[in-house]
Formats: sequence, C-alpha cells, structure tokens
Amino acid sequence: MNPAITQEIIDAALEAGASFVDLYEEETRNAVVSLRDHKIENATAGIEYGIGLRLLFGTDVVYGYTGSDSKADLLRLVAALVAARGKTNTAETQHAASLQKNIFHAPRMQEILRSPAEAGQAAKLPLLLRAEKVGYAVSPHIAQVSASLADSHKIITIANSEGLFVSDTRTRTRFSVSVTAEKNGERFVASESPGALSGFEFFENLDIEKFTKVAAERAVRMLSAGYIDGKKMPIILGNGFGGVIFHEACGHPLETEAVRKKATPFADRLGEKIAHSAVTAIDDGTIFGSWGSVAIDDEGMPTEKTILIEYGVLKNFISDRVGALECNVRRTGSARRESYKYAPVSRMRNTYIAAGTDSFDGMLAGIDDGLYAPKLGGGSVNPATGEFNFAVEEGYHIRHGRLVEPVRGATLIGKGHEILPKISMVSSDLELTAGMCGASSGSVPVTVGQPTLKVDEILVGGR
Repeated sequence: MNPAITQEIIDAALEAGASFVDLYEEETRNAVVSLRDHKIENATAGIEYGIGLRLLFGTDVVYGYTGSDSKADLLRLVAALVAARGKTNTAETQHAASLQKNIFHAPRMQEILRSPAEAGQAAKLPLLLRAEKVGYAVSPHIAQVSASLADSHKIITIANSEGLFVSDTRTRTRFSVSVTAEKNGERFVASESPGALSGFEFFENLDIEKFTKVAAERAVRMLSAGYIDGKKMPIILGNGFGGVIFHEACGHPLETEAVRKKATPFADRLGEKIAHSAVTAIDDGTIFGSWGSVAIDDEGMPTEKTILIEYGVLKNFISDRVGALECNVRRTGSARRESYKYAPVSRMRNTYIAAGTDSFDGMLAGIDDGLYAPKLGGGSVNPATGEFNFAVEEGYHIRHGRLVEPVRGATLIGKGHEILPKISMVSSDLELTAGMCGASSGSVPVTVGQPTLKVDEILVGGR
C-alpha cells in the first residue's frame, strides 16, 4: 500500500466519526497438485489480491473489502461503510498518528530455503507417486490412495490509525494422504496430513513413505476390528491430533469472540480452577516454522506464547482488539482471518496441552475396562456449550491394565468444561499436528496437540 494514500483513507474514516481504522492488504498465491486412482485429480494455482477496511465506533465494527487499491475506490468504500452503520457519531473526531513514524518489521518466524513457486507444480508429481506406490504395497486390501501437496505464499501489509505500518510474508506447505482399505464389501479410511510454515524444502525432507505407510496400515488393521459397546468408561487419548478435542471443545470457548457474547461456560471464570491440576494448556504463535505460527497477527500485533490454563487454573483468554476491549482483558496477538474478505477476530494458533510426567504404563494400570484412542477422526462441536462428538479413527480395548483387541465404531461424547477436571494423567510425549479451523473469520491454519493423556470417565458411543 502507498503510505500517503493509506494515510488519506484513514484520515477520511476518522473524519467520518470512526474511533479506530485499519487496512489489511493481501496478495496470496495458492497452488495444489493431487493424485487419486493413479491419475492427477487436480493441478491448480492462482493469485488473489484485495484490501480489507475496518472501522471501529467504540466496539461496534463495520467491515468491507475491495479488489482495487485506487484512492477513489477506497474512499468510496469508506463512505459505504459509514453509511452502512446508519448512526450519527457525536464523539470528538480522532486524529491519526503518522504512518511514516511507526513503520516496523515483523519478527522472523520462518526461513524459506526453496520457494514453492520456483520449484513449480511439476516437482510435486514424483513425490505423490512415491506415496501412491508405498500405499498400495502395504496390502492387497488397499482399494485407493489419494495424496496431495499444497502450498500458499501470502504477503500482507497492515496499517492503522495508531500509526502502525507493518508487512509480513507467510509461506505454508502441507502434504495430505488418505488411504482406503476394503474387504468383504466394507471400507475403512485413514489419513495423515503434516504441514509447516515452510518452503518447498518441507516436501523434500518429509518422510512421505512413513506417513503413507502409517495411514495404510491403520486402514487395514481397523478394517478387521470388531465394534465397541458404548458406555461410560476411562480412556487414554493419544498424542498429536488427540488435541483436537481441547481445540474445539475448550479452545474456542476461551476465545474472546465467545466470551464477549457470553456464549461460553468459561465467561467470568478467570483465576478459577477449571481443570485438573495435571492440565496446563497453551496457545503459542511463536513456534518457529510451525504450521499455526504467525510473526504478527492480522491486526499487526506481534504474536506471543499465551498460557491459557496453568495447573488447572484459567489464566488468560485468547483475544483480539475488540474482544480485549469488551472483556477488559489484555490483547494476546490472536486476531486472525482467512483473507482480506474477513474482519479479524480472536482465533487459536498452535494450541496444546503441555507435557506432563506420567507414564503410559501407569495410565494403563489403573484401567480395568476402557479404551485407548491413539488417533481421532472427524467430529462436531457446539462452541457455546462445549458439547462435542468425535469419531475414533483408531481404537483398542483396554482390559485389566492391558491393550487387547482393536475396536472401531467408537465415538467420544461430552462437554469440554466437564472433561477438563477428569484429565488426571498427562505423559511427556507432546506432539503437534497441522489442521484447519473454520469460524466467523473464515478458515485459518492451526496446530493442535497434546501428550498422551488419561480421562477418568467419558461417554463412549458404540455401534
């Protein structure tokens, strides 16, 4: 963005009565190649450009966007947003700080050794063929192997009426593989999807065969498993993607976007014990090269490591500018959005339960009849209540302190705020896993994670 024109746009919005103004400029290149049934299913690449303009009137927000960077179009957007608010402002006109005096550089959060755009789409095909080859070789019961390599390169510039003027670049790469096993008319699908804030070197250094083989072997193993009987029981939840339950059922209710609307069981509970003492939970945007990391959030604020729960006590919410104002809490650098088409709101980054000291054998020893779920699948959550329903992609029955036969068809059902006090043991094998999270500001890259942990009781749905 041209700083002089940007200053004019901000000044015009302030003169129209806004108390705060920011602009978000973005140019993003997305590219993907996918392979299925021995054929290239998709090979696309494209570039999108636009500018988002946000006006705050106290904590009231009006937002719009345009694909044009011309001063005339941006001034028209200001006028349209002011008109859309439909209220007369009686507050004293604000004055913008000079953009020229408040330019800073975002901290480095990644190192790109090879640009995905320079590597080109053709460089992805040999990697996908490697995945396909190892997947089908696992068993004659493998019916389908689908794999994709996707990358994005985003350049953003953020300017606001407080004088902020900052730019950042974000390059992300992700490999996804889905393997279907089939026998006697039944099918089972398993998948793996590692990703990073990284360049094409992530693909080149990734053990594609290992991730594909893990998914294929799981699909074959679970295809022959029996079904579990549903009831309340203790479970051991595996590390890595097991953290999706905390993300969905507890993380979203800790965002100020939910807190300010009182749409969460955690509202007004800062400083209270909401979980077992074994639980410390963190939302960290500063992990170098991690899929969910950001050098600055989408309001231009430097990111941080935020302790959400410490030894069971609620310490912080996940906040953006508006949420911090309405909830009277500090900002945590957690404002995020999918693109310039969305206004930013509080969102998670790399969210995980911290490592503990308990052993897996110690967890097993205390369970006479339970479930070990090393891998979860899809699910659904009501963010307002924390109620969740997650399928278990890989499960094993626990009897008298021992893992026995594999089981399928299990579903974990509960409420996040009710489960937190029942997480009684946490191991040291913390693992983070890439994912995508959808909410009011679109779909954003996030990392979920946890060590292996024990939940003393949860409702397990069965066939």
